[in-house]
Amino acid sequence: MSILSVKAVVQACLLFSAVATAVESPNSKYLPLENDITTEGLISNLRSLDAIANANGGNRAFGLPGYKASVDYVVSQVSPLPNAKVWTQDFAAAFSQFKSLSLKVGEKRINISSLQFSPSTSDTGVSAPLVLGPTGTDACSAQGYEDIDAKGKIVLVTRQMCPDQTTFAGVVRAAAAAGAASVIIVNNVPYDIGGGTLGAFGQKEKDKAVPTGLISQADGQAIAAQLRSEKTLTATFQHTQINEQRVTQNVFAETTTGDQNSVIMLGAHLDSVQAGAGINDDGSGVTLLLEIFKSLSKHTTFKNKIRFAWWGAEESGLLGSNFYTRNLKSQSGAEADNILAYLNFDMIARGYFGIFDGSGAVPAYKGPPGSEVLHKLFKDAFTERGINKTVIEKFAGNSDYGSFVGTLKKPSGGLHTGSSPKEDSCYHRKCDDINNVDKEVLTTNALITAKVIAQLAAEGEKLIPRTKLAAVDNVNRYADVPAIELRGQQCGGHVLEV
Repeated sequence: MSILSVKAVVQACLLFSAVATAVESPNSKYLPLENDITTEGLISNLRSLDAIANANGGNRAFGLPGYKASVDYVVSQVSPLPNAKVWTQDFAAAFSQFKSLSLKVGEKRINISSLQFSPSTSDTGVSAPLVLGPTGTDACSAQGYEDIDAKGKIVLVTRQMCPDQTTFAGVVRAAAAAGAASVIIVNNVPYDIGGGTLGAFGQKEKDKAVPTGLISQADGQAIAAQLRSEKTLTATFQHTQINEQRVTQNVFAETTTGDQNSVIMLGAHLDSVQAGAGINDDGSGVTLLLEIFKSLSKHTTFKNKIRFAWWGAEESGLLGSNFYTRNLKSQSGAEADNILAYLNFDMIARGYFGIFDGSGAVPAYKGPPGSEVLHKLFKDAFTERGINKTVIEKFAGNSDYGSFVGTLKKPSGGLHTGSSPKEDSCYHRKCDDINNVDKEVLTTNALITAKVIAQLAAEGEKLIPRTKLAAVDNVNRYADVPAIELRGQQCGGHVLEV
């Protein structure tokens, strides 16, 4: 046998060996997805998303070029893979972007943030006397203004949780009804929340809204103290923004193998806020899904179909996931019935290890039946890695699980690492970039998820009770909050700012 022939035989043997190792042993119970998860793979995607933001005005926000580039990136990563079906879903959504913004009280300039869907002022702004609005929930009703002359004036009012479950729209509605020319809302927490939204009120009842901005708690308290000392203050507020409909996309990838009647879904939102690149919020979820799908696509011997969703316009009110679930519900129901469970990953790269509440630890916010199974799978996976301290995240309706829990009543779960300043001081800010990542936390969450997905791919249909739309249509919703009002409540396990 020639040297060339020996070389060919060796190469063939090596190739056979490589193929054999890529196919799981028929005796193995679960796919070895964890073996493919690496920190470098996870971070590589985040570097690409960060570069996309840097090349497109500093963000990857819905309706702007950075989001389109993010869609293209995800599609480019999953389309070439074997065992992959990839598609996008177009939908129209309300887009808002501020163009100019300033506030001056007396002769002092005050830092101010914009609220999505606020009406604009003229180019010169509104100049008028500044008055204190009501306190507490009195700020949520026109009756609260009975002893306050707000007509034609700029009202300074503290953000409140109103009976309509909003903390911005409710106080603006009341002040506008009392005749206010404009509203300056004082934040009710001592940290920067990066703005907020007037939500459905600003979009559907814009004739009842007035130009509105948000200032810090410290600035607001100082101005309020001046007003209480009977000092007359005049303010000038200038604010212009674009409010229009724009078409955007959800991205989907699913395994071509697996039972189409038993689908496990994973989701993460692909958009950032306009203030920054959104690398923890939610590039971290995006890269987790990408790396797990890359690993899963190598295998074909699993029972259940796994579908991955990268949602659009989450930061504008969970619009992409709501569009998807609404369309499923409006169809015959079969497609929705085929979904066994939904797992959500929104902000998973720094902070604590949080698992969404399927245990019923917070009864008012627990997931639908079957969510306890998902909670236990994640909890057990953390314990096996020696992590015994995890945080229970309530289903408050403030990320893309909202409509799966509230509309489709699907068993739901997932991970979140916190969005308060203690966990992420760059939440919704420019500094949420490639440097805003704890590699160990991100990698651990990805490994935990790979293990759970391997179990669900193999036997999810045995572990999770199947739900059908006809059987749950009249059941009380779980944590069902008006979706369009959710932008601004903190992402993932957020405490929404609405």
